[in-house]
Amino acid sequence: MKFTLSWLKDHLATDASLDDIVEIMVAVGLEVEDVENPEERLSAFTIGEVIEAEQHPDADKLKVCRVATKDGEMQIVCGAPNARAGIKVAYAPVGAYVPGIDVTLSKAKIRGVESHGMMCSVRELEMGDDHDGIIEAPASAQVGDPVASVMGVNDPVIDFEVTPNRPDTNGVNGVARDLAAAKIGDFISPDPKPIKGDYPSPQKVELDFPEGSENACPVFAGRYVRGVKNGPSPKWLQDRLRAIGLRPISALVDITNYMSYDRARPLHVFDADKLQGVIRARLGKKGEKLLALDGKEYEIDETMTVIADDSGVLGLGGVMGGEDTGCTEETTNVFIECAYFDPLRTAKTGRKTGINSDARYRFERGVDPDFILPGMEMATQLVMDMCGGEPSEVELAGAVPQTDNTVLFPPAEVKRLTGMDVAPEKAEEILEALGFTVRKSDPWQVDVPSWRPDIEGKADLVEEVARIVGFDHLPTETLPALKPVETPKLTPGQDRRRMARRVLAARGMLEAVTWSFLDEKHAELFMSAEEIKAKGLVLANPIASDLGVMRSSLLPNLISALQRNADRGRDDLALFEVAPIYAGDQPADHQNAAGGARLSHPTRHWQGARATADVFTVKADAIAALEAAGAPVASLQTSADAPDYFHPGRSGVLRLGPKALAHFGEIHPRVLKAMDVDGPVHGFEVFLDQIPASKKKPTKTRAALDASEFLPLTRDFAFVVEEGVTAETLLKAVRGAEKKLIADVSLFDVYQGKGVPEGMKSLAVEVTLQPREKTLTDEEIEAVSARIVAQVEKATGGTLRG
Repeated sequence: MKFTLSWLKDHLATDASLDDIVEIMVAVGLEVEDVENPEERLSAFTIGEVIEAEQHPDADKLKVCRVATKDGEMQIVCGAPNARAGIKVAYAPVGAYVPGIDVTLSKAKIRGVESHGMMCSVRELEMGDDHDGIIEAPASAQVGDPVASVMGVNDPVIDFEVTPNRPDTNGVNGVARDLAAAKIGDFISPDPKPIKGDYPSPQKVELDFPEGSENACPVFAGRYVRGVKNGPSPKWLQDRLRAIGLRPISALVDITNYMSYDRARPLHVFDADKLQGVIRARLGKKGEKLLALDGKEYEIDETMTVIADDSGVLGLGGVMGGEDTGCTEETTNVFIECAYFDPLRTAKTGRKTGINSDARYRFERGVDPDFILPGMEMATQLVMDMCGGEPSEVELAGAVPQTDNTVLFPPAEVKRLTGMDVAPEKAEEILEALGFTVRKSDPWQVDVPSWRPDIEGKADLVEEVARIVGFDHLPTETLPALKPVETPKLTPGQDRRRMARRVLAARGMLEAVTWSFLDEKHAELFMSAEEIKAKGLVLANPIASDLGVMRSSLLPNLISALQRNADRGRDDLALFEVAPIYAGDQPADHQNAAGGARLSHPTRHWQGARATADVFTVKADAIAALEAAGAPVASLQTSADAPDYFHPGRSGVLRLGPKALAHFGEIHPRVLKAMDVDGPVHGFEVFLDQIPASKKKPTKTRAALDASEFLPLTRDFAFVVEEGVTAETLLKAVRGAEKKLIADVSLFDVYQGKGVPEGMKSLAVEVTLQPREKTLTDEEIEAVSARIVAQVEKATGGTLRG
């Protein structure tokens, strides 16, 4: 919202400086974003006088002028047709920045003649659109006077942010009311005087809404004015509109823009001779179209409020009028519309059409319904003052919405809620200055003005008093001292997620943050369509068509992210994410997971292509995340019943008893093809909430180092077992043979072929023995080896390979 200082002073009698006004605006909650002072911006430009203007020797359209300036006489080459001796001009010296042409002047030669500076046009100084010639300043201007002062463009412009709860400050008079309440001046805002109509309006208006939709436009006022002469608006009005960034068009159009910014009251003026029949405010009909004032055609539907006559739609209520009935220089009879439109319906219409207009901005935030008839009187007076004409009686359909709102307000609430000690008399003075009516009872009864829809309860009135008194008067208190003993900062669940992130990053993976939603087609690859719907994972109002389902797994979005990177040349990448997944729409169905995916397209190497990821890599990723999160990894079992979006035979599940803690493996080619991803891709998913809670109390104390002073020793064993026996079963059997001495068991070879019977396989393991009390003798080592062989034979039926 922008306005000029002189415009503000139409509503605020004050001698305060610009800086003081800005300071008070900020103090009362009107956040000033920028102040532009044209006098400072145009400070380099001064008045000069053309002493002599001779024809350029080498150019028919150029003149060589001798100009008296504050810097002495200057020779300036000029191509303006009105350049002549005796006129006062806007002089720009060498080094000045000319905003209208975005050029910093330098000494130049034009067709062989030196030119020292420039004589500027209105457009070149951004004072208007005229570019037919250079500025001709008044003859009374003195050489060296600032151009901004002489030409009357020295009015500072204040730009501030209107908060959504203060629609009244969309008008200059609303800003002035706040400033007057803060005692920086006196509020000037006389009610418009009623204008007696000379005849009944020949143009009739009606409301035509189905039951239940009457609030779309509860009241519609109109007035016919005949015999107007539409031309340029007065200079004062054009100057104000230009200063706030609006282009003056004609008196009738400029009046509507002025009303929007002066009183936050949008209106529309129709060319009455272009109207056919009764004007109706109604809901739109499918198939209707409107050619709007912005030159674009918009489709209408049944949710929109439209203004229409017998020929069709004339405008979108509260948003924009139509081009076909707009006013032109030939307009002689007009019909002024002043109505109230539902804010929510107006906002929805604006979003559907994409129209951003001053009218929409104000109506969707709420305009003052009680100002409909006074606004009509004010607009009529402006039309008559600028364009003449004879007004009709006001035509009114519907009734002004009731805005009666009385708040019970104990004055002591100011002290209770803010700590500010404000006398009741002071609070009463502030509220009345802001337009409230105070009736002193116990508690006070405060009538809220119609232009303040944001006031609902006593806390809102406390805020009004506090902001006018000044938030800088809020009492300050020292915070209580911290407790000497710090309490834990993270919950166990937060700590698990933090540790999982750290270990996965340490394994060379990059963290990703993806949507909690995904495309329905991708979701059905990881959970059946029937299950997705049954569990309520389909969003009723998705933010995008490809984000319509809550994710049941982290993998789909990570896989898609891998492909997006591959499309940009990064096809050897590992991503992970620690985030929520959803098994249903109930709170208990929400769980935290750590997932990762690796896309491995090996680069060329002189030793041959080497893959950087396989099923064992992601298994190790999953185990590392589980261990970091506190899972007892030594007790985990591996099974081959991974979900069907993994490749069978190249995937697995890490379990603790019957509970699945993680899935891992190669993503099924069927899934990758459906997602248009170039594989292979390997992934894992760890379910952090499934990890059993630690039985030990959390502590920051490090456990004692459990190291042995004796060197470890290793022994290799190769067992022949049936083909169906898993390596996990064998490893578990070896670990259980001697728990005190066996520190580690690892598989290092799997063999099938010559020397191994058909249907059998050889599994070779390395066993690390860690003595703790003494060095082991050969006999003790042999005894341990015998126990290992016996345990494996018992658990798997396997025998030592000969």
